[in-house]
Amino acid sequence: MTIETRISQSQAFPILVQHLSKRFGSFIAVEDVSFSIQPGEVFGWLGPNGAGKTTTIRILLGLMKPTSGEAYVLGLNSATQSKTVHAQVGYMSQQFTLYNDLTARQNIRFYGGVHGMSSRELRQRIPEILSMAGLEGRENVLTSSLSGGWKQRLALGCAIVHRPRVLFLDEPTAGVDPISRRQFWELIYQMAKEGVTVLVTTHYMDEAELCQRVGFINAGHLVALDSVAQLKRTQMRGQVLEINTPDPEKAMLALSAARQEKSLPLDEAALYGAQIHVVVPDAQQYIEPIQRLLTSRKIQVSSIEWIQPTLEDVFISAVKSGQTKQ
Repeated sequence: MTIETRISQSQAFPILVQHLSKRFGSFIAVEDVSFSIQPGEVFGWLGPNGAGKTTTIRILLGLMKPTSGEAYVLGLNSATQSKTVHAQVGYMSQQFTLYNDLTARQNIRFYGGVHGMSSRELRQRIPEILSMAGLEGRENVLTSSLSGGWKQRLALGCAIVHRPRVLFLDEPTAGVDPISRRQFWELIYQMAKEGVTVLVTTHYMDEAELCQRVGFINAGHLVALDSVAQLKRTQMRGQVLEINTPDPEKAMLALSAARQEKSLPLDEAALYGAQIHVVVPDAQQYIEPIQRLLTSRKIQVSSIEWIQPTLEDVFISAVKSGQTKQ
């Protein structure tokens, strides 16, 4: 690829990653990862702990240099133009630091100052941030007195006070209640409608379902990337049966034993709350055999139904498929 082609591609996408790799000695954190994100897109970057999600973000932010490959943000090479990148992006993580002894307004003012905003700019911007985050009436409350959900809104406001064109959110809603998480995502989509490009990592699959596209990374390898609907069509190996039983733990033991003994072709069996999801080659064909197995173990079965796969089902299937190929 010529230099001119690379420059043209990097300018077409707010985020562009090309054959990115990062090694720490013999440990491979990221291996030959490539993807691009469209302007105003909400992109989910999913994977288990240690998969390479945060390493990718740190490279994009210019906080870490890649071993090989390139990462561009807004047409800028993050390895060589990191200071210029920082001025145009926002970053928020689970450990995003707010000053508890400052009020909400003072925190916003402080982070605006860090980004070089003038007093005049802040006088206009602070009310906008308070309104966006729903913090009007709480602007003079000490941050230490805010609930987890309000702190997350304030942290987001501080991350975007300088009007970034790209926003990186690294597990921003960890430990926040479901209602606050939903409200937080409404703010994310409000920004996306205004043209901000968002890359977000999360362990909550219901949140990931809200992303326009999702990339699955495991052990440093990109194993799947597409819209949620398309991933469910293309990455699910087999079909999912949902089992309802008053004794899910005992049922799991029976199903795991049948899987190990290969008496039933169960590709996966896992607890999902009070239900069990099992992945089989043909859902209709294996409802009765699973019913017979559990009944023979004196396990009461309330229902066994063929359901559409959840994103978590698809993620597990894609990761296992990727491990097989590696």
